[in-house]
Amino acid sequence: MLYTLGERIAPNVFDLKPETWPLNPWLTQQPVSIGLFDSGLGGLSVARAIRTALPHHDLLYLADTAFCPYGPLPVAQVRARALACAHWLIGQGARIVVVACNTATSAAVELLRATLPVPVVGMEPGVKPAVATTRTGRVAVLATSGTLTGDRFAHLVKRFGNGVTVQTVACPAMVQLVEAGELTGPQAAAVVADYVAPLVADGVDTLVLGCTHFPPLRALIAAAAPGVTIIDTGPAVAAQTARIAAAARISGGAGRVTFATTGDPEQVAPALGRVWGEAVPVTWAAC
Repeated sequence: MLYTLGERIAPNVFDLKPETWPLNPWLTQQPVSIGLFDSGLGGLSVARAIRTALPHHDLLYLADTAFCPYGPLPVAQVRARALACAHWLIGQGARIVVVACNTATSAAVELLRATLPVPVVGMEPGVKPAVATTRTGRVAVLATSGTLTGDRFAHLVKRFGNGVTVQTVACPAMVQLVEAGELTGPQAAAVVADYVAPLVADGVDTLVLGCTHFPPLRALIAAAAPGVTIIDTGPAVAAQTARIAAAARISGGAGRVTFATTGDPEQVAPALGRVWGEAVPVTWAAC
């Protein structure tokens, strides 16, 4: 029997202990995959970085669009969604789970690492490299409210702030741009400039992209902040994923990238294609 990506492998799969989760019998005959999830389309920037680092590994990307954005959600709900998405990816044969979302990492990465039977790679805003880079001593982190109000981010700033002024800005309208696939044009440029220009005027010389939705807007951010250094941790996450894949002896496959969403695939596919850079099929995921 062949399973579609949208089918649960067992009706009570989330009630099972991790070591007994059933794997999709068709996918387990294929090269193992690296699974990624995000609240929506932002994690595609991480998938792109992993594709560059591991061009022959098969990737499975899950956009949890039905619950996007994660930023305003209660921490308990973000944790529940992170567990559901990670379980689903493992049920499809993923041998590594990448939490391609800063908000989900902040809320749930420790829980996932304690619960899942596979390695888990998370994200965090690049405060450390930003502090090492700044010349004016003023750094700004662009992220979601869920990331910026979390204990994990507070500890990050406390550990690496080193006397540097770290400003934080929640940018929900930038998340909405990417979810709509609006990466160019005067309207998108104006939205980005509204967030970024005041920071530049305030002496910020280093911007941290603390949400995976923001790298697709990098050209607009750079235009609104000429001469400012932009920190994106996607490549570092890709490098860590490559190290884990090598250590776990997870070999390459056909270099396939498969996309699924908990939302309506017909509605998600056009924007996903614009963010990814080409039209691709998107399947519904029941999780």
